[in-house]
Order: sequence, then structure tokens, then C-alpha cells
Amino acid sequence: QVQLVESGGGLVQAGGSLRLSCAASGRTFSTSAMGWFRQAPGKDRNFVAAISESGTITHYAGSVKGRFTISRDNAKNTVSLQMNGLKPEDTAVYYCALRIVSWATIGVHDYGYWGQGAQVTVSS
Repeated sequence: QVQLVESGGGLVQAGGSLRLSCAASGRTFSTSAMGWFRQAPGKDRNFVAAISESGTITHYAGSVKGRFTISRDNAKNTVSLQMNGLKPEDTAVYYCALRIVSWATIGVHDYGYWGQGAQVTVSS
């Protein structure tokens, strides 16, 4: 069984930074791709970033490219999302997700395990 727990959300002013972390339990983490998604009120859950099992391949949504960085530590079973230059439109609940194959994708339905979500609020 896989469990994912996010931490690090909060309130920040526009232009500020936050770092989200996701701790995973279970033995499949080092062979699994990981992703971050976000969902604003009344909107669909959307792709933010993804990383392959080794960390060598990453993907980003166009809206966050150059501002957000996804990384992972397989020794600690964690994946992180460093968010810089935050904008009010980044406000959402952020979810980490695990895909039990090695290559990362951007589709919500490609990921079978999800965390409970972390609120990120960016004030203008």
C-alpha cells in the first residue's frame, strides 16, 4: 500500500517562494514516477510537474516553467516542488501523485495514488 503525505503549503505574497514536500511510504517509490497537480476552487485538477523514477527526466506545465522545480530523493522517499516567483493564479490545493511505472506523464488519470493535498495561497 502506498501513502503520500504533502507538507509545506501556506500563505505567501506574490513574488514569494514556497517549497512543497511529499513523503511516500511503501517500497515502490524508487521505481515510480511522481507528479504534482493542482486544483483551484471550481476548476479541474491540472498538471504542474512530473519527474521520472531516477529524476533524470522532468516535465512542467507551461504556466510554471522557469519558476517551479521538481526534485526527488529516493533515499528518503520524498519528492519536492520548489515554487519561486509565485503569482495569485498559482493559488490552489496542490497534490502529489505516484505512478507505478518509471516514466513520467502529465495526465491526471495516469497516476493511481494521491496525497491529501496542501493549500497554497498567493496574495496580491
